[in-house]
Amino acid sequence: MEEIVIYINSKDNSKFKLAKSLLKTKNRNKEKKYLAEGLRTVELAIQYKADIEFIFISQNFAKNDLNKKNISKFDKYADLYILANDLFQSLSTTENTQGVLSVMRMNSLSIDEIKERDLKKILVLDRVQDPGNVGTIVRTADAAGFDLLIFNKGCVDVYNPKVVRSAMGSMFYMDMAFLEDIQIEKLLKEDNMQIVSSSLDTENYYDKINFKEKVALVVGNEANGISEFWKERSDVLVKIPMYGKAESLNVAISSAILMYVINANK
Repeated sequence: MEEIVIYINSKDNSKFKLAKSLLKTKNRNKEKKYLAEGLRTVELAIQYKADIEFIFISQNFAKNDLNKKNISKFDKYADLYILANDLFQSLSTTENTQGVLSVMRMNSLSIDEIKERDLKKILVLDRVQDPGNVGTIVRTADAAGFDLLIFNKGCVDVYNPKVVRSAMGSMFYMDMAFLEDIQIEKLLKEDNMQIVSSSLDTENYYDKINFKEKVALVVGNEANGISEFWKERSDVLVKIPMYGKAESLNVAISSAILMYVINANK
């Protein structure tokens, strides 16, 4: 084992210090890197050929003979280090860590890169704040066949560890961009996208809407819905019928329903 990877047991080690700093949003933004924790998460990062800087495994993970195959696979893909258990635990954001964690490089599209692509289905997140919701939305957008996710300034940090876990590997695969509202609107209008926004302030139910080939679906903040900016600039507002007593659905659930409805109409 020692011949394959380097053992780190000092909190002053530069790689450990970098990983530790990435627990804070400001450092993630500065370094353009983030943490991805969990065996399956790291396996998916490798499967999707994501941009991994290096991988940590805990002492306990390294000592388990059942993990030898995974260790060999990790070592072939990226620099691999065994981290002392107490140091690894200080990086973990889960109650029962699996002992695998990677430092990832962020990868977002610029406006020019977006313009070069033939995009048919775009999801715009307008100030969505809950990490679990955002992670689930990323995963569902992947499953529903959407081409791009755009986050505006008011959204939660997409590289929050909970978002990364909830996305279950889809953020390694999905194209994402981080733009201001004005930039997003200009981009969508220039590409002749039909802007469809989820809102309770409408009588238009999703099954009555004629969705075009190129659609940008806008979903809003958990408490307040979409902003006035998007209400005023949408081609159509749409809502989901409530057959029971509930007034509305969780944003992740409503996003899922609308994404699948839109894709079924392509």
